[in-house]
Amino acid sequence: MKYEIGRRIRKYREELGISQKQLAEKIGVSNGRVSNWEQGLNRPDADMLAGLCEALNVSPSLLLGLKLSEDELDDMEWKIIRAYRKKRDLQKAVKILLGICTE
Repeated sequence: MKYEIGRRIRKYREELGISQKQLAEKIGVSNGRVSNWEQGLNRPDADMLAGLCEALNVSPSLLLGLKLSEDELDDMEWKIIRAYRKKRDLQKAVKILLGICTE
């Protein structure tokens, strides 16, 4: 049986541009363990999920592939939010464009 969470771990890790080793270091596991997750050979323990979500900068529902409600953000919306958070110098301009801030 192959576990689907591994595909999502790889996707979000690659979006961040980090290696398996870098992800492993962030969450305190071996890179072999991350590799096994991504290959679908096994899956992370429940107690690893919070650290994985934080390291990958994704919500638990995205990492687990859950759709919680109609209001849940899709992949593109999460990608926009992550990009926005990285670009502090552009945040004010984005807020002005969206009519959230007039300063």
